[in-house]
Amino acid sequence: MHNLTALTALGGISPAVKTIGTITLSEEPNLALASVAARNGKQDACQRVLKTLLGDAAPGPGRAVLGTPLAAVWMGPDQWMIGAPHDSHEDLADHLKSKLKAAASVTEQTDAWVCFDVTGAATVDVMERLCAAPVRRMQTADATRTTIHQMGCFVIRGATSDHVRILGARSSAGSLFHALATAAQSVA
Repeated sequence: MHNLTALTALGGISPAVKTIGTITLSEEPNLALASVAARNGKQDACQRVLKTLLGDAAPGPGRAVLGTPLAAVWMGPDQWMIGAPHDSHEDLADHLKSKLKAAASVTEQTDAWVCFDVTGAATVDVMERLCAAPVRRMQTADATRTTIHQMGCFVIRGATSDHVRILGARSSAGSLFHALATAAQSVA
């Protein structure tokens, strides 16, 4: 049997954390992700199941549910990305499929995305240099799709005013982290 070691999206054994001035950039590898798309004619059934799982209604356009252990981000009409801690929800997609049954199509997304948390007093200033998302006006659990250095990303406003979570393509993790660090250096 092979001795394999899991690597983060940036290729490390442990998550990357970089502090620049008042900004901390943190890679978050402990995140299981699955996309959920309600099937035609099953939207109401899908919404009911998601409400039970999330403890709140599935988020609408421009919103997220920052629940524990499950969180959700609206991705499009009747489509959501569901996230949970990987350590306790490695089988998130299978769990969602068993609950949603024929009401939705569920696809495993964990290894397709990278997650970075941006925290600190100048978080909004950093984000304004990176993308056109109105981060300064965003409230807790607001979410939007935008581009950061030509990379499609989701930007989610965290529970505090100095926290933003970014989901981007895992294949562009290094470029995205570099863009975040460069913007952070410009406001440091």
